[in-house]
Amino acid sequence: MIEFRLPSLGSDMDKGTLLEWRVKAGDTVRKGDIVAVVDTTKAAIDIECWHDGTVEALLIEPGAEIPVGTLMAVLREAGETAEHMKAQLDALRTAAAATAAAPPAAPQPPPDAVPLTAERGRTTASPAARKRAAELGLDVEGLSGTGAGGAITLADVEAAAFKARAPNRAEVMRQTIAAAMSRSKREIPHYYLAEDVPLAAATAYLADRNATRSVTERILLAPLFLQAVARALQRYPEFNGFFQNGVFVPGTGIHVGVAIALRTGGLIAPALRDVPGKDLDTLNRELLDLVQRARAGSLKASELADATITVTSLGDQGVGSVFPIIYAPQVAIVGFGRVLERPWVVDGVVKPTPLVTASLGADHRTSDGHRGGLFLALVRGLLQQPAELATAL
Repeated sequence: MIEFRLPSLGSDMDKGTLLEWRVKAGDTVRKGDIVAVVDTTKAAIDIECWHDGTVEALLIEPGAEIPVGTLMAVLREAGETAEHMKAQLDALRTAAAATAAAPPAAPQPPPDAVPLTAERGRTTASPAARKRAAELGLDVEGLSGTGAGGAITLADVEAAAFKARAPNRAEVMRQTIAAAMSRSKREIPHYYLAEDVPLAAATAYLADRNATRSVTERILLAPLFLQAVARALQRYPEFNGFFQNGVFVPGTGIHVGVAIALRTGGLIAPALRDVPGKDLDTLNRELLDLVQRARAGSLKASELADATITVTSLGDQGVGSVFPIIYAPQVAIVGFGRVLERPWVVDGVVKPTPLVTASLGADHRTSDGHRGGLFLALVRGLLQQPAELATAL
């Protein structure tokens, strides 16, 4: 029997809402088939099956919000009998029913969290707090205060109003991202390095390749950045992987996550798989498709779970450099700022040259500044040879 559970699609996901099943009991599925659509705080994601089998039972109804790891369905493997499956499924349902029937332990509020009640007299609140509570339709007598002696402050009223208001998707996403980034900065010993990279060769190469192409077929600069990072990772693999259970786990491939700004606010970082094995045209086409699908909310689960490093590029957003936060459990993130024309010495002569600042945020538990500097230097060197980056390895 194969247990199909809600997968984690990143460190910032702890639950999801099942929107629909794409299969029914009795259907045969193959590895990679889309079997469900799950709504997360960032987007509606197509969930793939990781095994071949036959759908025996769907255990979750559409509309249910469930934690990561929840058993959603069971599949029958080749050679398993219906009788054998029924016995195992009955055992699962019995265990689930027993867990649900167990009475939860009564929560014990801490002493300082006991709300002010009528026995303690009329709740103390500042005039400003009472006025604001009335404006918001809140009963000040039902609030807990953080002021002196438990008094209700204006900040307490505003906080209660925020909690009472159901946040929209953008707000939920922002809260989720903030929680993940806070955890990353708290738990990962970041170090940062930056390198100015001349792009005269790269921009001239792209101008030549794009000269006879239509606007929709032109190759962007971003795929060159992604390919330079991917090739550098082949020499410095300690930046490509994950820190899990106290040890570094190398990535099984070089799958570059691309930070994409969503129109509704927030970021998402789906992966382009096996980047070194793709030529520049293929990488450009796949990048454009990934951005379009991310903003349309039609990504696959594997695209969110597979990234072994993340690259963020501010493009023309007007900022010269970026020092991003690592997306745990990854161990590195590379940033590219805006391409600016600046004075640069070439063969002893100062010339106006297009430059970009490449930055590296890395985990000191798995690498050090010396290796990080070599990695960034290699990224810089590779971008001076754009024709080599354009060919798949």
